[in-house]
This record gives sequence, structure tokens and C-alpha cells, in this order.
Amino acid sequence: MEPVNYAQEGLVFDIQRFSVNDGPGIRTIVFLNGCPLRCQWCANPESQLLRPVVMFNDLECIHCGICKTVCKQGAISPNNKGLIDRTKCIGCGECSIACPAGALVMKGKKMTVEEVIRELKKDGSQYRRSGGGLTISGGEPLVQHEFTLELLKAAHAQGWNTAIETTGFADEEIIKKVLPHVDLSLTDVKSMDSKTHEEFTGVPNEKILKNVKLISEITNIMVRVPVIPGVNEKKEDILKIAEFAKTLNQQNLMGINLLPYHSMGENKYKMLGRDYKLHGLQMMNRDDINVLREQVERTGIPCKVG
Repeated sequence: MEPVNYAQEGLVFDIQRFSVNDGPGIRTIVFLNGCPLRCQWCANPESQLLRPVVMFNDLECIHCGICKTVCKQGAISPNNKGLIDRTKCIGCGECSIACPAGALVMKGKKMTVEEVIRELKKDGSQYRRSGGGLTISGGEPLVQHEFTLELLKAAHAQGWNTAIETTGFADEEIIKKVLPHVDLSLTDVKSMDSKTHEEFTGVPNEKILKNVKLISEITNIMVRVPVIPGVNEKKEDILKIAEFAKTLNQQNLMGINLLPYHSMGENKYKMLGRDYKLHGLQMMNRDDINVLREQVERTGIPCKVG
């Protein structure tokens, strides 16, 4: 077993316990900052920058002005959209510490592998009983690949199952270094059309599709498809993804997971002073999603929804 660097630091913006939807058994999800994509439906926009960010909840604000007085960057003014000038804010967190109402919240803090493992050990017995363990998410965990690698190694040293939620957008050498320590890769395939992919995520898909194939040669893979109306909700869109999935290593392919669009993250954009580009977009109904599920299953690939 490879030695673990427990002192390796990473930037963590959330830790979610008792998850049952992101890998086998009962799991803890560690969310990391940093993502090279800008998916218009992203439910975790606070994760996109590789630095801490401050979120502002105007419903909690009591307009006392303390945050403005403590901000050394001059980034806070009621005239700013979302209170904070993001071009000036450095994410120091002084305003969130001073806020008496809790209207300003920091997302992202440095943690060592040792600190994260100590947190995970609180649920160690649940992992052993259920076959669960650690899922690393984001953001994109491979942005912080050194921290992700050490955290995966540390989890395996505890005997826990490991999973990663990834866009697959990373250099090949990083994939080859990190993924051997992953028991299950929950990997997005958003669109087989590169222009559509770039329009709605900010990056083309060629690198991603190449890496998805590589991942399937290394470890177990579940292909996840966020189903977004106007992007990839047609039967032919999903069929193309299913046909691509059939080119992967079938021994390691666990199936396709269709994730229906939801707007539950929309309020976060307001808290970051940003516009939500898909405002007003309606969710697909259950019958339409089931049609897509049946389309996948006809190709012989197991498919689940949600």
C-alpha cells in the first residue's frame, strides 16, 4: 500500500454525510473547490473558483453595515449587485466573521487529509456495515488532483470504498495517476455534440470523451447524464450517449444514470451576485424521462433515473 501524505492540503467547500445516491452504501461526500467547466445548470456555482467565496443571503441581512467597515478591499457596498464586488473580493472571510446575522457565509476552507479523515471516521461504522465510504465531488476533484489522490489513498487505508464524481476534463496523466485509487467513477457525459457541449459548459467534449474511455479501462464507471431541456433531452441525444457507452469497457460499465434537470441551485447564483441563465426552464415530467430510460435499456445498458 502506498504511503499517504496526511499533511496534504486541499480546499473543501462542504462535507455532506449520510448520502445514499453517490456510490454504494452509506457515504460521506467531500466537495472540493475548483472546476474548469461553467455548466449553465450547475447546482454548486460556489465551487467553480479555486478559492473561498462569500455568499450573501439578503433575506438574513439586517443592514447594519458592519461588513462594509471590516472589508479591507472595499468590495462591499449596497450598490453592488449581490452586495459584493467580486472583482475586488479576495475571499478572506472577514465580513462573514463580523456579520452578526449570518447573512454572509464563507464557502471553502483549507483542510488537510488528516482533518478530513478525522471527520469521516465519525461514520466509519456505517461504511463498514453498508459497504459505503468516501465520495469526492466538486467542483471538479481532479483540479485538486494531489489532494484528491492522497484523500483516496487514505480512505483505502481505512478499508473504505471510494468514489469520485468527475467531468472527466483533466490531463491524461492525472487520470492515470488518480483513478486507480477509485472504486467507482461517476462520470458525466453531457452531450455528444461538441459545439452544443461548449455552448452550455464552456468547453468542447473531445478531451472528455477520450478520458471517459480511459477511465472505463481503469475502474468501474457509471455514466451520468444530466438531462437538460433544450440541450440533450431528445431521444436521439440520449441514444447517441448510449451508443458511445457501448464503446467503453463493458466489464467496468455499471450503467447509465439519467439525472433530470432541477433548479434547486438557482438561489445560489443570486447569493453570488450572478444571473442564472436557465431561469424559468421547466423540469421534464416523469413520463418523458421514462421514455429516455427505455431508449437506453433497449441498447442493453442498465439505466436508472435520479
